[in-house]
Amino acid sequence: MSDLLLYDTTLRDGAQTEGISFSVDDKIKIARKLDQLGVHYIEGGFSHPSLRADMDFFARMRQEPLQNAKLVVFGMTRRAGVTAEDDPGVRNLVELRTSAAAIVAKTWDLHVTAALRIDLEENLAMIRDSVRFVKAHDVEVCFDAEHFFDGFANNREYSLQCLHAAAEAGADSICLCDTNGGVLPEQVREAVGVVAAAVPVPLGIHAHNDCELAVANTLAAVEAGVSQVQGTVNGYGERCGTANLCTVIPDLQLKFGREVLAEDQLAQLYDVAHYVASVANMPPPERDAYVGRSAFAHKGGMHVDAMLKHPRTYEHIRPELVGNERRYLVSDISGRGSVIFKAQSLDLGLDKDSPQAREIMERMAEMEHAGYQFDGAEASFELLVQKSVGRYQPRFDLEGFRVIVEKDRDGGIRTEATIKLKVNGEEEHTAAEGDGPVHALDNALRKALERFYPQLRGIRLTDFKVRVVDAPAQATAASVRVMVESRAGANTWTTVGVHTNIIEASWQALVDGVEYGLLKSLGEPNATE
Repeated sequence: MSDLLLYDTTLRDGAQTEGISFSVDDKIKIARKLDQLGVHYIEGGFSHPSLRADMDFFARMRQEPLQNAKLVVFGMTRRAGVTAEDDPGVRNLVELRTSAAAIVAKTWDLHVTAALRIDLEENLAMIRDSVRFVKAHDVEVCFDAEHFFDGFANNREYSLQCLHAAAEAGADSICLCDTNGGVLPEQVREAVGVVAAAVPVPLGIHAHNDCELAVANTLAAVEAGVSQVQGTVNGYGERCGTANLCTVIPDLQLKFGREVLAEDQLAQLYDVAHYVASVANMPPPERDAYVGRSAFAHKGGMHVDAMLKHPRTYEHIRPELVGNERRYLVSDISGRGSVIFKAQSLDLGLDKDSPQAREIMERMAEMEHAGYQFDGAEASFELLVQKSVGRYQPRFDLEGFRVIVEKDRDGGIRTEATIKLKVNGEEEHTAAEGDGPVHALDNALRKALERFYPQLRGIRLTDFKVRVVDAPAQATAASVRVMVESRAGANTWTTVGVHTNIIEASWQALVDGVEYGLLKSLGEPNATE
């Protein structure tokens, strides 16, 4: 077993992120995913019986327990003037029958006197009584020392008394919390060193990210001797978030040499990060270390050229170690090397000095100057290369389209697109409605083509982005860039269009999306039915 224990609090602290609201099913899915990843502790939610969603979650988890991780319920100490047994939240730490319970308590004297408005001795009694009660029922206790680092700086003697109270009552571990996220790594090292020498209980770290130092503070705590590391997937959490386990885990394993996961589990990290983002209905990690889609993406010409010669030149680890992949982005600054690499992957027989390569670079420079962006629209780039080498075969010829938007006096809006096109000389003329002009145009295009290419039924538009690319002085006459993401099964691709007319820009991106989908499906038109 690893000497470092991973404690995930995505389902509790992560659920306090602005914009996140987990359903019970969401929490179960994420818990199963984290269990498979190899996390040692999974904090599932709060202990108070009034929180029905958390109560339902713990009830369902009792029916189908985790295979590897310990499930933890989170609660506070007893209230002032009430016994632990008579406090519903404390009693539920036992009655929910989880493997472990996290008990949080104030360890900063300011919070005790100003927030709780009790005397310091009563707070110590609340800690002792609550920990002792839960331990008496054979539940593992993780004591969370809230605001510990602020308390340590303000009144070191009292903050240590809080830890001693928990340890003497039987706490199995004590987690030092930077709840405000305001301390520096050197302060963390000093405090952990003092506590490790004074308190004979395994220590943990829970760092918030208000100074963008949660990961750094977590690593500093590990260096100083903690054995439990708390955090969340993708750094979700209150305010600016919590230490990102998707960064902490590979940092510990690949940089510190501390094995916390098996190699095959570490290789699941990219998938876990993106899966949890999807369940949480949050944007996927793009620029995050290790698991971001751009973490191993190369665009600069010098970078790409060197990477094509040796991957260690601009990568600190192999991306597949964390389940990610290397990407070469194409643009007018990435140089011919990137273009050739992409073209070679298409088996088009291009070399760096061929006329076609120069033509592609010149055409790309012109189009990017006009506002196109190919590093985020690789499907459109592939079609550009196909056209440059004479391999592009259009699947249809547009005769024309028309889009009508009508608004009645009651505020109702109706949008219809009419399209006329030919496939192998055969004309198709059809119309379709949609929620907006682009949606209607997409529906009409697919409706016109599906008779000839039935595989289009498996392709759907999944994202649509618009951005003005000209100077503000152009106002409504400015060019716009439209990025369209399409999906077929597990495969996604993005295409781009640019024009001063948003409908035309959308049309360009839609057509490229359809053409690319048909190209990859190798679809030929059906005979006339």
